[in-house]
Order: sequence, then C-alpha cells, then structure tokens
Amino acid sequence: MTAKLRFFARFRELLGTDILVPVREGVTISDLVRSAVSGNEGGYAAIFDENGNFREFVILMRNGKRIERQDTKNTPVQDGDEIAIFPPVAGG
Repeated sequence: MTAKLRFFARFRELLGTDILVPVREGVTISDLVRSAVSGNEGGYAAIFDENGNFREFVILMRNGKRIERQDTKNTPVQDGDEIAIFPPVAGG
C-alpha cells in the first residue's frame, strides 16, 4: 500500500514536490507525514511544532478535501490516498 504526499510553496522548496510513501495498516495522516519528513530538519520544523503537532497555519487535504489539524491524529490513511500539505495562503 502506498500514499502520495504533495507539498506546496515553501514546503515544496524544503521537501520536494511529491513523495510516494508506504502505508502500513492503521497509520494516521499525522503519523505518516511526521515519519516521511523526519529526516529533513528544516522541513520538519516548518510543518511541526516542538511537540510534534502540525503548526496552526498548516493546511491539509486528503483526496481534495480539507482535513482539520486535530482530525489528522485519528484519520487513517488508505492505499492510494493523496495528502496535500500547504503553508499559509496570503493574498490581496
């Protein structure tokens, strides 16, 4: 089983565009992203706080639907899922 992590804007600069990652049974979105970026100190620090939680401004989507940060710890990843991770969006 695999899932695709897609990073955008600043996160893409730090971690690359897309990462295919193996998915083990029962892994949550939070655990999957944390594991995938743990080897990149700058990328990890940009996405997670000192307690290992997603930073408040991180925007997450699973298969095109927004996922609230607090739900990522309880939402399992399925084979073929696409998880998109965005930094804050500003505009004017």
